[in-house]
Amino acid sequence: MTRRIALSVLALISAVLVLAVVPLGLLMTQREQTSFRAEAAANTRTIASAAEEYLSDHRSDAPARRLVEEARRRGECAAVYDNAGRVVISAGCSDAAGDDSAELASAVLAHPATRVHQDDQWLITAVPIGDTSDAVGVAVLSRSADPLHDRILAMWGWLTLIGVGGLGAAVLMSVLLARWVGRPLRVLGEAAGRLGEGALDARAPAEAGPQEVRRLAATFNTMAARTEALVHGHRAVVADVSHQLRTPLAALRLRLDLLASDADGDTAAELADAQGEIARLSRLVDGMLAVARAEHAVPRPVTVRVDRLVAERVAAWEPVADAGQVRLAADCAPGLTALLGAGDLEQVLDNLIANALDAVQAGGRVLITGKRQGDTVRLRVADNGPGMGRAARESAFRRFGNPEASGTGLGLAIVHRLITANGGTAELLDSPGGGLTVALSLPAARRRRERTGEPGSDGTGTNGD
Repeated sequence: MTRRIALSVLALISAVLVLAVVPLGLLMTQREQTSFRAEAAANTRTIASAAEEYLSDHRSDAPARRLVEEARRRGECAAVYDNAGRVVISAGCSDAAGDDSAELASAVLAHPATRVHQDDQWLITAVPIGDTSDAVGVAVLSRSADPLHDRILAMWGWLTLIGVGGLGAAVLMSVLLARWVGRPLRVLGEAAGRLGEGALDARAPAEAGPQEVRRLAATFNTMAARTEALVHGHRAVVADVSHQLRTPLAALRLRLDLLASDADGDTAAELADAQGEIARLSRLVDGMLAVARAEHAVPRPVTVRVDRLVAERVAAWEPVADAGQVRLAADCAPGLTALLGAGDLEQVLDNLIANALDAVQAGGRVLITGKRQGDTVRLRVADNGPGMGRAARESAFRRFGNPEASGTGLGLAIVHRLITANGGTAELLDSPGGGLTVALSLPAARRRRERTGEPGSDGTGTNGD
């Protein structure tokens, strides 16, 4: 927008300058030429009046010679011809000027009338002496056109200088205007982007720019403050309710355990079902707490060794996998690093592995793979379980959005929140041969070679620390 405003103002000012300066220059050029010819004609008539006293009245030619000499001192060629075409008085005439003067004098003697001839070098004015019907001679004045050209060139130079100066001022004004309008809007856009990414404390300065932009920034800040208050209130309610439910649930579970120890028959079966529901409700409350923490957290990315962390989580979950007769394995590229919030990837992997182990039956498998592609780490958790329908995949990342979930329905919502908060993406795909694949894209950490120019394949050193 800044560039468009600057270019628009610049184009407008340029058009105004062209429409104003060019006609003014043409008008001044025409005026200079007219003034130059008028001055030459006036000087020629003055010489003709003085020469008339000499040719018609036979008086002294001193006044005419004085005027001719003055013309010579001005760099002009002045000559007086009699009615026979002979030069009687002359001064300062070069060969070229003299030849042109003689031709013009002959034309005036043949047809008495004031004549003007102009080319690139000379302006020649011929005035008949005496009556136009019976001229006794011709006064001819030849002026070099160089002074006229110099004045016109200087005039156009000044006009060009004024135009360039005005254009420069227009460029400066347009840039300042564009920045004055565009910078607050750009800052406002950045604040809106941060708010959309989850930074609820994002605000835009409302002290810069036009009044309309300041009013827009103030409105945005009010909206952001209300949004922050609503989201924080929602999270606080969810966290408080979940936390408060844990204590009575634990007490209820303990009492059911005590009753189950003394019960038998149908009563024991009923108590076992109740214990199962209490356990499910406890997992739901824990999931709600995890969602509240994930939504409230603002990650500060650190370099994470993805390959080592995947190996650690696989080792931690292997007893559970072995108990369910499920093969749990990992195949990650060595030295694989990503930029994530501390502890986020552990929580993501725990949720995905738990979901996969719940979905896979005995004899199944869960495979975790990871590799780097450009500036992205591609991490996949694939199983060969029953998979997930298309409608379920489209809503699985929403809280309680998966109708096919056997658990709380919050695990994938937590995964999606943590991954997107770190600048990555999460996607659900069908596994080849059946099953579900969770594909994660994470921002990769820069390699040492990219940072320092030293040899090395990753930013963790030889020992990985």
